[in-house]
Formats: sequence, structure tokens, C-alpha cells
Amino acid sequence: MPSLIEKIKSLAAAHTTETVAYRHHIHQHPELSFQEFETQAYVQKQLALMGIASTPLANTGLVALIEGKNPTSRVVALRADMDALPILETNDVPYKSQTPGVMHACGHDVHTSSLLGTARILQSIKEEFEGAVKLIFQPAEEKAPGGASIMIQEGVLENPKPASIFGQHVATNVPVGKIGFREGMYMASTDEIYIKVIGKGGHGAMPDACIDPIVIASHIIVAMQQIISRNKNPKLPSVLTFGKIEGLGATNVIPDEVNIAGTFRAMDETWRAEGLLKMKKLAEGIADAMGGEAIFEVLKGYPFLQNNPELTRKAKAAAIEYMGEENVVDLDLWMAGEDFAFYTHHVDACFYRLGIRNEARGIISGVHTPTFDIDEKALAIGPGLMAWLAVSELKM
Repeated sequence: MPSLIEKIKSLAAAHTTETVAYRHHIHQHPELSFQEFETQAYVQKQLALMGIASTPLANTGLVALIEGKNPTSRVVALRADMDALPILETNDVPYKSQTPGVMHACGHDVHTSSLLGTARILQSIKEEFEGAVKLIFQPAEEKAPGGASIMIQEGVLENPKPASIFGQHVATNVPVGKIGFREGMYMASTDEIYIKVIGKGGHGAMPDACIDPIVIASHIIVAMQQIISRNKNPKLPSVLTFGKIEGLGATNVIPDEVNIAGTFRAMDETWRAEGLLKMKKLAEGIADAMGGEAIFEVLKGYPFLQNNPELTRKAKAAAIEYMGEENVVDLDLWMAGEDFAFYTHHVDACFYRLGIRNEARGIISGVHTPTFDIDEKALAIGPGLMAWLAVSELKM
């Protein structure tokens, strides 16, 4: 009799064609955040064909349960996100997006198809493990407030409550055939900052008769960087970037107002709150001192993502057992955001990376680009590895 790990590897290889087909269908029919109705229906149909019942959640999400022996003994959750981005794909491939201006440019088609492949494997071996595996097909990772937060509010982590949760994400900087892990802090919280600076416009040649909001905005932007350099604990990574400044004046026109937009990222929830408060006070104070007004608004995003150290160590050991030590790498901190972070603040979690890069084939584009693609050899790895991680955790 083959061992369970060998059986999982064999099933993953046998089902790779179907997993790739899942990915092609989803890639060809991308849907934006909170609009994943066709994707939801497709995933639900594929699960039903496997004999797995699923329940809609968060409007366009799904949750399902695969029960092994003694299913109430322990539960592990596996999550995939399903939404696409407002990007026009420029790849010339048979499975190119058929929806103009919408594209799976962040690999969520990979995550969803991989979890479908995992479901197929687990359903085939459910008599060989104890406990249950909860499958979470989540909408709207790309858009605040994030589908994860809504899924949690609607009870995805209850009835039954998982002891732990795993999430898998493509990595464009990791070669295909390799997997990456990081314990503890991994990804940043993400808040959007909007500042309206109100002054008094007029002729550019008569600044004394005006309250120049462009000058006020300039002082605010420069001063805010000092909050990062002088108020933040140097041991805590943090980023403040302003990517948009709009003052609709002219060479000889001082506008009435300037609008600034930026992003604030942190790896600590206490500093996140303190930093935002300091920014608000600073912006309002500078504008007031210069005779204007600043309206400071925050669109609160995702918290920072923390990988449970013990769970991640166990997952890394299981991955080494499945992949070989030479194919498991350590990841660096990443200041991007991810709504899987919400799960990590409710249950022990491990968010890891699936390598999809192949320089020899020119597969080198980053996520959120119109040329993003993957080496689909990753789809022979992702489903089996996730199944093995789930089974290994259930044995603990």
C-alpha cells in the first residue's frame, strides 16, 4: 500500500489536467470584487460534481466541508480568493480574458483552481484522515473592506470552528517548483489616506490676497514623512506614500483647494492607530497655522498579516517532506496588503507562497500587470501540497 503522501502526490499528478482546465475557465471569465456570481456558480458546480455540498456566503463566496473519519475531532480551513482586477490583459494565450478591461492579474484564478484540485484530492482520501477540512472560496480580496472581513462577520470561522487556516498565494519572484514560508509578521496593514486642503484661490501674481493650498499641501506632505522617521519605532517596518496630488490651478492661478491621496502601511496595530492620529493632527495643525483648513479622512483597509510561528514551522516541515528541503525557501517581509490578514487575527494561520516564475519561458511579470501569467507546472504542485498540509495538521 502506498503511503498517504505518495497517494496525494499521485492524485495531484493525475488531476493536473483538470486543475489547469479550472484555471483556464476562470481566467477567461474574470469578475471584479463583489461581482463573482459566475465564478461562484462555476465553483459550486465543480464541487457538486465531486460530491461536495457548498453554501453561499458573503453574497458571492462559498464555504464547504469535507468530512473525514471522526469529523468533529479537529477542523482545518483552506482559503482561496476569486476576484479579478480592472486591467486589460495583453497576453496572447488561448485562455486570455474574454472580458475587456478585467483580468486575473493577481493569481486568484490559480488560487481558486488549486483549491478545487485540493478538494478533489481530499474527497478521494477522506476515509484516510480524521477530522474535517473547511473550504473557503472568498470574494473581493482586492477591494476594501475585503471579502475576508465579511466572510468572518457571516460566520465562516464558526460551526465548525477551525483550529487553523492556510492560504496560498502565487509568488512571481519564486521559481516554479519552490514554496516560500515566513513566520510571524509577513505583510502590512493597508490604509488609504485622503486629505483635502482648503485655501483661498486667486491670481498667481497676487499671492498675498490668497491662501495658497498648494504650499500648505507641500508642507503637509514633507512634514508627514517625519512622523515615520521620528515617531515610529525603528524596529517596526512602516511606509507612507502619497501617490496623487491634485490642485486644479494653472501657471497663474492659485486654486481654492488641493486633494492629496496616499497609503499608510504598518506591521503593528498599535502603531497603525497612533500613526494615523498623529498624521491627522499634523495636517490639521499645519493647515490652520497657514490660514487654511485640512480635512483628513482614512479609508481603513486590512490589518497586518501575522503567520502563527508554530503552525508555520509545522507547515514548512510538512512542505519539506512533500517537496524536498531544496524546494522550500524563506520569504522576506512584504509591505503589500492582503485581506487573508483578517483570518490571522482570529485563528492560527499560515499564508505561504507558491512559486510560478520561469525566466527561461519569459514568465517574469509581476502581479497587477497586463502581462501577468504563470508556469502552470505550479498547478501540479499547489493542490497536492495544500492537501498534504491539511492532512498533516489534522494529525497534530
